[in-house]
Amino acid sequence: MRVKSRWFKGGREKTPQEIAGALAFIIWRISENALRNVRKADFDIAIGNQYFAFLAEFLIFLVQVADRIVYPQLDAETRLAFTTALATRVAEIQAENQGEWLGNPVGEYKRIFIDRLNQRAGEYAEFEYKGVEASFSFIRYLGACMLDVVDEKDKSWVIDQVMAIEVPEAVETLEKAMLNLFDSEKEHAHTHAPG
Repeated sequence: MRVKSRWFKGGREKTPQEIAGALAFIIWRISENALRNVRKADFDIAIGNQYFAFLAEFLIFLVQVADRIVYPQLDAETRLAFTTALATRVAEIQAENQGEWLGNPVGEYKRIFIDRLNQRAGEYAEFEYKGVEASFSFIRYLGACMLDVVDEKDKSWVIDQVMAIEVPEAVETLEKAMLNLFDSEKEHAHTHAPG
């Protein structure tokens, strides 16, 4: 999957919040792509609550991965600002789409998403993340969360589908996007540094 992950305009260094805002849209697209793939693989995920439940779990997983990726790169305060902005913007995108499709107040959907994200963050914290190849338990947990989303007939296959097919592609796309967004900032800061 290809996503745009370079800044259109330079001119000034982007804040962690701006980078997080751009990344939130990329995470949304990656999650939508995973959902499309799963539906093409004959998993019955109905448009409606089930559809948004799948997206929520995948979005939350990718927010956790993004946070783990920036952990060694950012100081604690910057990482907190980045991850908070990312989670908030992802929640807004999910809520806006859910409100458009299902009705009901967007604020309520956002609150429910943030509550779920906070719960899952504590659960994912139990597992180590060191990239797709070395993070079996972390990734398997996403599959386990999907057991509550899919129909009974799909439960025996969803963990394999998520772990073997959807996560590797999603994380690869996320890693490239983050590298581009952060590297273009470093290049810009270096190129425009006072000499």
